[in-house]
Amino acid sequence: MSLESKFARKALGQSRRRLALRAAILSALAVFLFPATLNAVQARARENLAIAAPFEVGESPAGNYLAALVAGAERDTVAAATFFREALRYDPRNSRLIERAFVASVSNGNMPEAFGLATRLIAREPDNSLAHLALGVQAIKARQFAAARAQFAKGGSGQQRDITATLLTAWSYQGEGNTRRALELVDRLRDESFGVFRDYHAGLIANIAKNPAEATKRMKAAYEADKNTLRLVDAYARFLARRGDRNDAIKIYEAFDEILPNHPIIAAARADLSAGKPLEPLIKNAEQGAAEVLYGLGAAGGRQGDELAAMIYLRLSLYLAPQNSLAIITLADIYERIKQNEQAIDVYELVRESDPLRTTADIQTGLILEAMGRPEDSANYLKRVVDEHPKNDDALSALGNLQRAHKQYAEAVDTYSRALKESTKPAKANWPIYYFRGISYEREKNWPLAEADFKQALALFPDQPLVLNYLGYSWVDQGINLDEAFTMLHRAVELHPTDGYIVDSLGWANYKLGRYDEAVKELERAIDLKASDPVINDHLGDAYWKVGRKLEARFQWNHARDLNPEPDDKVKILRKIERGLDEDEKPAAAEADPHKNGG
Repeated sequence: MSLESKFARKALGQSRRRLALRAAILSALAVFLFPATLNAVQARARENLAIAAPFEVGESPAGNYLAALVAGAERDTVAAATFFREALRYDPRNSRLIERAFVASVSNGNMPEAFGLATRLIAREPDNSLAHLALGVQAIKARQFAAARAQFAKGGSGQQRDITATLLTAWSYQGEGNTRRALELVDRLRDESFGVFRDYHAGLIANIAKNPAEATKRMKAAYEADKNTLRLVDAYARFLARRGDRNDAIKIYEAFDEILPNHPIIAAARADLSAGKPLEPLIKNAEQGAAEVLYGLGAAGGRQGDELAAMIYLRLSLYLAPQNSLAIITLADIYERIKQNEQAIDVYELVRESDPLRTTADIQTGLILEAMGRPEDSANYLKRVVDEHPKNDDALSALGNLQRAHKQYAEAVDTYSRALKESTKPAKANWPIYYFRGISYEREKNWPLAEADFKQALALFPDQPLVLNYLGYSWVDQGINLDEAFTMLHRAVELHPTDGYIVDSLGWANYKLGRYDEAVKELERAIDLKASDPVINDHLGDAYWKVGRKLEARFQWNHARDLNPEPDDKVKILRKIERGLDEDEKPAAAEADPHKNGG
């Protein structure tokens, strides 16, 4: 590590240890900047989850700057925004520092600060596209549409900027009631890769302008081109329902339900239709339309792995439409993927209590607590979610998975059974619950019920590689159904040839049956795929010993020992390093848990 990096990490670490108050202030500021209705349940959850790592700025400008760089690289947007702001106090005319502080602020959702920095940045860099974009969004929020267009017209060039500026400018014209000009601009996006965006936003604009013929044509074209995007499907179905085509709207929702069963937003809309309630349009005005542009670009960026750009688009979108729960969930998911768990929890809390995605946000919060090494908090949180929503099979499944991960197999069986009882999903969508309950039964030594669940999972999802792997290996382990078992294991490897755990199962099954040369071949493949796994290294060591490659066997066992194996496994590995394998002892498969994927 370079001296600069060491200094930066030290500065960041020291400051994070010293002051909790600033973190609390920033947390409160985040709520202010993203207004959401927080009822008593949400307030209780936030109080229980006040876990943001405390930090304060240092006295050294260089230290603050380097700490900001480290925080930015790690996508710790709270720390980055704070440290860049402090560094800027000592060098307020540094345009590069202004730009970094601006980017950090907007990605963290500090919008008033971001807009002020954008103004300062443009004074020094008149062509800065992102600063103009931010100020244009600010103008749209203020319904200053001409001013917004002036901002969008400036800046650099590029495909991403073109689609963003074009669609936002179109919505600014619609904000002034100039639908003709708005549609003309949208239709400038002739590249077919933009076709769905073009027709979707043209349809939304036409609908607001009360042009049903144009809206119908455009919305239908967008839907026919992409039937798999939730937001588009929901918008089109709502449009049809409000037009009086209730049956067609139901068919649209049912078709999506085949792709992604029982999504909360779809389920809520279908329930409203069944109850005769009207469905509100997703987009009612120009501000929401502009927010939809930014949400779509942010969601696309997140899928493509461009987290910083995605966060910026989503923050700007939520500034215009703070109650878009899909944008909130998408932003929180990005934080979760980049391991900024505290910020992910804070963002999930922005979902309104009445929103269909509130329970989804709560489930994800519970899972994040587990990922943070807080299993007791995670269990309590998920149990509370289940208590509040006892028929929610997703919440029950999440709790069951947590119990299984902590070897509470009897409890997991009960929870999975409740999930299956309450499930409203199509039967084939429940194969994971049967699979996980089967694992729990197997670990509870109840093989007949475990086998029945694995077979049911395969009946619902034939050729599912995880189930093939687990059931096939289990049969080999018991010395039964061997021909069918090896067919299953070979099929699982064929379906997932790069899964080191599945390849390990095939190799280990060969070892169990004394096919040591074949075992070595498969286990060497598994090591190539998952070199850091202690169990696979242990398995390969055993196989090497059996074919007479005893020096290499001890090398693999030593490597397995150094990879933090389970305590019971480590004792056996140490014994093998010292004594080797006794020729008359049982195959080592009986000594260590095989990788069955999911246990």
